[in-house]
Amino acid sequence: MKSSWLKYLGFLGILGLLGIFTDNIGFYGFFGIFGFFFYSKVINDERLEANVNKSARNAFVVALPVFVIATIVAGILKDLSVYSYAFIVLFILQLLIFSFSLKFYEKELREK
Repeated sequence: MKSSWLKYLGFLGILGLLGIFTDNIGFYGFFGIFGFFFYSKVINDERLEANVNKSARNAFVVALPVFVIATIVAGILKDLSVYSYAFIVLFILQLLIFSFSLKFYEKELREK
């Protein structure tokens, strides 16, 4: 059996090192993504794949209205910098929703 490929998401945590070199505290939040390295011990099976798919669906469903709202606001304000803020908010929301959904679905299966 092979291990889960979710462990490779943990490499996004390296972006947190940019906060040290650029004195931008906004990059320190990326250190939390190192938590995906714990999935290296999880065996990749059909149940995990189904839970990852459901969690990714939840994150995608959140992405759609955020970009619609950002497009409407950018059109009303005639300011394209709204997209840069929407991208930041969307990136954070998608990671949080994916992580919490996956934790919820995995916990739900352990309780049964």
